[in-house]
Amino acid sequence: MLKTNKSAPGVTRSLSATALIAATLLVGGLSEASAKSKKHHHRAHSSHSWKDANAAIPSSGSGSFAGVASFYGNDHGNKTASGQRFNENDMTAAHRSLPFGTKLRVTHKGKSVVVTINDRGPFIKGRVLDLSKGAAREVGLTSSGVGHVTAEVM
Repeated sequence: MLKTNKSAPGVTRSLSATALIAATLLVGGLSEASAKSKKHHHRAHSSHSWKDANAAIPSSGSGSFAGVASFYGNDHGNKTASGQRFNENDMTAAHRSLPFGTKLRVTHKGKSVVVTINDRGPFIKGRVLDLSKGAAREVGLTSSGVGHVTAEVM
């Protein structure tokens, strides 16, 4: 026979039903709380900050680094992060953390170009530089769109 608990005059519940309701609320409440505590950041690409990207910073005193570079040219005329107007034909590049005005010798498949950092980016994980279209053309990067480069701070 089930034990009953009178919670109000005329209302009886079994102790097992009360325990089941309490357990459901407790577990459900904890699950909801833990789901709310997990932060999921789903941002649109355009809202990314250059600080959010994984920067490829030269780690040693050598002043050089290597990685995958891409190019961009669809922002012609817009202001860069440094405040300059972007010219897709200039020898410029975007890097996540190098100071504006830094000169880099960028080499891809034996061809080199000297670029000036005047923007922030790239915002795609695993890339180290975004070259202007003119700089990418000089080193032969425009046909593939991306490629492995070495960069030396000058």
